[in-house]
Amino acid sequence: METKQLGNTSVSISAIGLGGMPMSLSSRPPESQSIEVIHRAINLGITLIDTADSYCQDESDKHHNEQLIHKALQQYNGDTSHVIVATKGGLMRPEGNWVRNGNPDHLRETIRISFEALGGSKPIDVWQYHAPDLNYTIEDVLTPAKEAVTEGLIRFVGVSNFSVEQIKRARDVVEIVSVQNQYNPWYRQPEFDGVLEYCETEGLTFFPWSPLGGSRRVGSLKDIPAIAQLAEEKGVSVYQIVLAWLRAKSPCIIPIPGASKISSIEDSVHTVEVKLTEVDVQQIDKGTSS
Repeated sequence: METKQLGNTSVSISAIGLGGMPMSLSSRPPESQSIEVIHRAINLGITLIDTADSYCQDESDKHHNEQLIHKALQQYNGDTSHVIVATKGGLMRPEGNWVRNGNPDHLRETIRISFEALGGSKPIDVWQYHAPDLNYTIEDVLTPAKEAVTEGLIRFVGVSNFSVEQIKRARDVVEIVSVQNQYNPWYRQPEFDGVLEYCETEGLTFFPWSPLGGSRRVGSLKDIPAIAQLAEEKGVSVYQIVLAWLRAKSPCIIPIPGASKISSIEDSVHTVEVKLTEVDVQQIDKGTSS
């Protein structure tokens, strides 16, 4: 598996990550199946697993995905010391909805619970603030993360759904290693709002969330002629073409496609073997929305 550097750290992570969200929502598969998917991902060379305290069904189920990933790592028959788990905090799930909560006291509490959910024996590898809450300043919401780094609860900090200006303000509070914003064929804003360029210039890792469009759009990838044509020409899946397109956009990009089936993560891993030319990338650009 190809590896890349995590931000400006000395830590190496796989060029493709595993997104854990599908394993914990209302449509979640049996736990045993999810654990098999995580084990298969590690066997294939994946060393980055993305999760969040809010990857669950509702508030009563909070931290489900973190606990699941920890259980899978505990049950893995091999060394997992090289596996980096990146989690997030700052979203609530009342009745299954997604609600932002940047209250510093809440963030301090959820960081500690995430720390315990992920084993409580070592710092959280990467903790990311999930989404800006306009009720609180960037300085307010990142202070608990800075405190947690000092306390040994967090190793590295990232942000999600941030603009360039917000990222800059965050970096004035605590060192930032990663940015996780939406980026896919239907949503290409990071190309035009300066975030992708900023990450590349500053050496930050960019994790595109919903890289395949999410559950509502992933099935439509085959209906985009430019993507379908390239997939047929190269003898690969449309999913591999999209992930390869994202990787070709910038060396700082590490896609984290979600998976709840072994076949899905196996398909995603093969993306590292797919090489797109500049003409291929331009063809997809012209055939997708901006």
